[in-house]
Amino acid sequence: MSEICVRLGMSPKNGMTIYKWLDKYKIWGADAFIPSSKNKSYTREFKLRAVEEYISGQASVREIVAKYNISSMSMLERWISLYNANRELKDYDPKREVYMAEARRKTTMEERKEIVEYCIEHNRDYKGAASKYDVSYNQVYSWVKKYVTNGEEGLTDKRGCHKADDEVDELERLRRENLRLKRQLQEKDMAVELLKKVKEFERM
Repeated sequence: MSEICVRLGMSPKNGMTIYKWLDKYKIWGADAFIPSSKNKSYTREFKLRAVEEYISGQASVREIVAKYNISSMSMLERWISLYNANRELKDYDPKREVYMAEARRKTTMEERKEIVEYCIEHNRDYKGAASKYDVSYNQVYSWVKKYVTNGEEGLTDKRGCHKADDEVDELERLRRENLRLKRQLQEKDMAVELLKKVKEFERM
């Protein structure tokens, strides 16, 4: 598997991904790799059947994911965790439950960091992260965007906590002033660029 990864220019970490492809290919053939035109939906009954098959020791997580062509191992592991916690498994409609969902629950800073890291490590799989951690697609997308822009500080929940400049310490005041100056410079650069385009237009 390592040799295959090297030959294809893939990271050795992707070895497990290739094994999963192999599992599905053994069952579904080349059809396993046909892109779906829509996101998969899973009924409550389907989830229970997959989870109970694992709980009873009939097959491993990887084998069940291949057998039922489930999107990812992390998704099945999430169902198993919910089942073991005596939480209800519900019908899953990606459009309704992930993409269109409102914020489902409050999260801690550590949870948001874990979700963002998982999403980035899995090629920004916002939908998969939302499903795994029981949050909405919009939440994951927003957190990743803020994290990329502002680092961990961007994940801080600042709702209702914004303080005026005279209520923060000197370091925070300097940071805010720096951001304001950057925005002003950006606006100035945009104005200069716009003026150049106007002059070019006038010469035509």
